[in-house]
Order: sequence, then structure tokens, then C-alpha cells
Amino acid sequence: MNPLIDRIEVTTGDITTLHVDAIVNAANESLLGGGGVDGAIHRAAGRRLLEHNRQLGGCPTGLAKITPAFDLEPIGIKHLIHTVGPVWHGDDALDIGANDDDGALASCYDTCLTLAREHRLASIAFPAISTGVYRFPKPRAARIAVGRVVDWLGNNGHPRHVVFCCFGADDADGYRQVLSSVMSDTGA
Repeated sequence: MNPLIDRIEVTTGDITTLHVDAIVNAANESLLGGGGVDGAIHRAAGRRLLEHNRQLGGCPTGLAKITPAFDLEPIGIKHLIHTVGPVWHGDDALDIGANDDDGALASCYDTCLTLAREHRLASIAFPAISTGVYRFPKPRAARIAVGRVVDWLGNNGHPRHVVFCCFGADDADGYRQVLSSVMSDTGA
């Protein structure tokens, strides 16, 4: 059995209720809130998050910034890691990305994981970055996300546990299938 499989979990539900050290916010470049996961995290973290993020000056696509979790701290979430995923510009029918959409999405995972390591966070939860209003194809995004996380965990001790928190059961099944495939490719 591949020991990495014990460090990765796929679940469905509300990311703001998970018992992890940090949750990732699929943010927009302003970091001032929006819809979907971004709006849910801002509502759960409270007004201090918005006030804090006004001082950050935004965040470019593919990068990430870390903040306190504010009103989420009482349930054990210590930090929020805000990352800006790419807006999909590719051709869905041909499954071809444009303007290095894949690289920008991979960079989101890399920069979030780097921040988690720098802050010695034991656990982190990711939503399906860019798959909502940014229209990144879900299967493609799952392959990139799982691939980056498995590579990272194979070379780093922190975080020790990664959760992919999906909106629905179909999305979670997709992540589980990709994870199973990647684990079998790595010799598990």
C-alpha cells in the first residue's frame, strides 16, 4: 500500500466546517470576496477577513496569500490560503487549454502547499479551484490537483494531510478515480 494514500482524503460538503489547519479559498484577484466558495468562506470568516484583505493589494492568478481564519478559528481552522485560479480559455471539445491554463492551475496548488509548509500546517483542504464560474473542465482540474498534491506529498513532510472538499458526490467520485489512477501509476 502506498503511504501517500493515507495522507489524502476526498470528501463532500462545506469546506468551512472541516477540522483542518487551513482551508484554501478559490478567490478572485481582489481577494475581497465573491460568489461560490469565495463567498461562503468570507461569510464564515466574518467581516475582519474583508478588512484584512483590503490591505493585501490583491493576488495574481496562480499565486496565493495566507491570512488568519478569523471567525473560523474557534473550530480549529488557523489560516485561510487565498489562491486565484485561471479562467478557462481552452477548447472543451478538444480538451486543449490556452494561455497555459494548466500551468496556472498547477501553480495554485504549488503555492498553497508551499505556504502550508512554511507555516508548518499539518492539514489543508482544497476546493475544486477554477471549476465553478471560471469554467475549468472538472476532470482536467482533478488530474492537475491530484497530480500536484501527490508529487508534493512525496517530497515534503508538511502538510501531512490534504483534503479535497468537493461540492457534490459526482465531483468527489471524479477525484477518487483520479487519485486511484495516480496511486496505481506510482506503484501502490
